[in-house]
Amino acid sequence: MDGRVLELWARTAVAGLERRCEEINSLNVFPIPDSDTGTNLLFTMRAALGAIDEYAGADGGTKDVRQVAIALARGAVAGARGNSGVILSQVLRGVAEAAVASAVDTRTVRTGLLMATNLVTDAVSYLVEGTIVTVLRCAADAAAEFPDEAPIADTARAAADAAAAALTRTPSQLEVLGTAGVVDAGGLGLVVILDALVTAVTGAPPDRPPIALHVPRRTPSARRAEPVAVGAPQAAHAHPGPGCDEGSDQDFEVMYLVSDSDEARMAGLRSALHELGDSIVIVGDGGGGWSVHVHCTDAGAAVEAGLAAGRIHGIRVSSFLVDARDQGLLVPPVRTRPDQGERGIVAVVAGDGAAELFASEGATILRCDDAPVTRAQLLGVIRQMGRTEVLVLPNGALTAQELVAVSAAARDARHEVLLLATSAMVQGLASLAVHDPEREAVDDAFAMSEAAAATRWGSLRIARERALTYVGTCEPGDGIGLMGHEVIVIEPDAVAAGRRLVDLVLGAGGELVTLLMGSEAPEGLDTELADHISQRHPGVEVMIYHGGQPGDLLQLGVE
Repeated sequence: MDGRVLELWARTAVAGLERRCEEINSLNVFPIPDSDTGTNLLFTMRAALGAIDEYAGADGGTKDVRQVAIALARGAVAGARGNSGVILSQVLRGVAEAAVASAVDTRTVRTGLLMATNLVTDAVSYLVEGTIVTVLRCAADAAAEFPDEAPIADTARAAADAAAAALTRTPSQLEVLGTAGVVDAGGLGLVVILDALVTAVTGAPPDRPPIALHVPRRTPSARRAEPVAVGAPQAAHAHPGPGCDEGSDQDFEVMYLVSDSDEARMAGLRSALHELGDSIVIVGDGGGGWSVHVHCTDAGAAVEAGLAAGRIHGIRVSSFLVDARDQGLLVPPVRTRPDQGERGIVAVVAGDGAAELFASEGATILRCDDAPVTRAQLLGVIRQMGRTEVLVLPNGALTAQELVAVSAAARDARHEVLLLATSAMVQGLASLAVHDPEREAVDDAFAMSEAAAATRWGSLRIARERALTYVGTCEPGDGIGLMGHEVIVIEPDAVAAGRRLVDLVLGAGGELVTLLMGSEAPEGLDTELADHISQRHPGVEVMIYHGGQPGDLLQLGVE
């Protein structure tokens, strides 16, 4: 088999990725859930195929194996899109490095996959099991079992079958996949490409049962509030809002090509990019060219870092926010009420009960029970609503900087997005109570923000480890009461901590106390605290709701 089999492989892979592009995109939840893995693999494979056409044309004559393999690799590196595309380029480069004979044989496949695994391992800054890299390694291990004289058909089939088997294991290896109930998108793309190799060398696709791409969702362990470690006088808090961790997702994907450089300067570039972002992949084409990929919040700084490494070109910057807005991505199930007119409300909540409570007040719900809410998710919900005016109740799930970025991306001449300063779900409930769709949007937002600001809020949690706080040291199992984000109560018993928390918060006055009970609240805690308030603070009204939020035993709001 000469270079024509490599060309046929590339054409078959492009056709396979075209057929399954949307299917692969739908599985994309890692490292960024931007639903573009299939698209990136397809663009990269098309770039590789285009390089063959440019090199050798489309005639049916004999083609040199090494030249075709080199063209594939250089085309893929130059045209790589996204993390998955960059990794695919190294699969093709591995084949190019192995293509030293005049024919494509078992040695080419075996050595090519092994070299690809080594190249990818060197290129990826932080390897994660359960991804395309894992699937690639399993395929290489299977091919390594075959001697040089083995038929290439057997070797290709074994590699593809091992990749398919590895793909089915990815949900058990990577928590985000198990929680979403899907296999790895990049891994599926690699299986499609290896199946295309089988088709190219045998004339028929692999004969195996369909791969189950969706699996039972893994129930995530409840995330708990954990105080900081002993050693610094800090307040013990683990998250800024109702069961939501503060996210560290990036705003941009930056890619560019580098030439006129060397290994030392590219190593320096890698170090510089580590200071700016994550998902860093730097790969070479074997001929003096490199492709650089990074996720970051400062795209300009990432490009400037490349200028110190050599001559950069082919710069591509993609905004995750813009992509989500334009493509309608990352939108979880929402609940809307059709009688709200042109103004809509988005509330970020945790817990089934809380979701029902906010939805009953006409809010569209964005859940944050099991994972941090990203800017792109919030933007996607806002855009999908199709309202000219949107009020957002973040309820502490995103930082001010993140909210400003979302607002800037969502606002235009026809859409007004107003952010309310609600730091907890109980503040969000207070603001919803004064919502009036008949008012002007800015007046409505002002009244709702004022109601939220007038609501003092706190929370009751269980300490998970020994920690130093402003009011002393807590031990594992202690009840800790927080006012806002600062610990003000430590008691060995959670109920006692709840009583003290109520007394301290009501010490400054109050007419209405709202208790939003969490999923881990001990039975009877709500009635115990209601009775305590009735006895110690007569005349104060108590409202109890079962929010079901993780982490907090309860959230408390005082109006």
